[in-house]
Amino acid sequence: MRYLITGGGTGGHIYPAMAIAMEIRNRHEDGEILYVGTKEGLESELVPREGLDFRTIRVKGMPRKIGRDMFLAIKELVLGINDARRIIKQYKPDIVIGTGGYVCGPVVYVASGRGIPTLIHEQNAFPGMTNKILSRSVDKILITFEESRKYFKYSKKILLTGNPIRKSILEVDKDKAYMDLGINRNIPFILSFGGSGGQKRLNQAMLYVIEKNVSNKNMQIMHITGSRFYNEFMDEIEARDIELGRNIKVLPYFYDMPQGLNIADLVITSAGAITLAEVSAVGIPSILVPKGYTAENHQEYNAKAFEDEGAAHVILEKDLTGEGLNKAIEEIIHDSERLANMAENSRKMGRSDAAERIVDIVDDLMK
Repeated sequence: MRYLITGGGTGGHIYPAMAIAMEIRNRHEDGEILYVGTKEGLESELVPREGLDFRTIRVKGMPRKIGRDMFLAIKELVLGINDARRIIKQYKPDIVIGTGGYVCGPVVYVASGRGIPTLIHEQNAFPGMTNKILSRSVDKILITFEESRKYFKYSKKILLTGNPIRKSILEVDKDKAYMDLGINRNIPFILSFGGSGGQKRLNQAMLYVIEKNVSNKNMQIMHITGSRFYNEFMDEIEARDIELGRNIKVLPYFYDMPQGLNIADLVITSAGAITLAEVSAVGIPSILVPKGYTAENHQEYNAKAFEDEGAAHVILEKDLTGEGLNKAIEEIIHDSERLANMAENSRKMGRSDAAERIVDIVDDLMK
């Protein structure tokens, strides 16, 4: 069988696509997998590293305002559709799987027009424009959040699967994690990060939190600034004459996130789809600060879905202050009953078997 997977632009679309590809590879050793992305997208770096065949099409995101950029994007879209036709004609896939981002539009559109089984996966509570358009013609619409169901018109096509995550999140030795990270299991541990690239507003608020808790022996904090913000953050630490003790760690990037998530008592983070999938798979209480500049403001919808289920406390970026964040931390971390309830609600939202569920649906479509 030949599987064509497409999705790109950001990690939120790419990592689920690769998780699906890995599950297909594990389940069907004789299956052939082709990933289609763009030359400029992050997928052009990440996908070949996993040993997957990779081809590209020409396509750009569609601007919201009429102008020169829109006409250029339309031209690229036409070229992208022709590229997609050529690839599909040559590869002859048995099924096409799209995980969002503008790159998957031409590929899934052409495949559905040729009668090839197609499905899309939506990672966010508020669907992206590409998936909304493609939902009209695909065979199945797979969703991560129950809340996103109402934004699609074709309810009979929709299946709730969750968002695929890396297996390493579920395979952590906690005793080793405490030792490796130098964390005391008897003292509350807070892990703070603003997504893979960092979050400036969260960094600003965490400066206050760190300053207020630098001598607090009843709290451990690990804050990841994001590589581009690290020097600026540490300069401010020095300017405020803050001497970091053993209870507080500040890092530019954190390569051992699976370990950190598995031993954290509370996570402070933005509301990207992948992060929330991993947080809920482990079952961690969270304070969510959704980034206010994402497409369709999808992070705020994601965060609200977690808050509505009692799994998270949400602070919007525009309302975020160091004082307010510190108060929220103190109210949650020292309330064991609230922590336990949030953890249980987070776990209920998790779908650790999302990749398996998705490939089950893929297999059914190909029968």
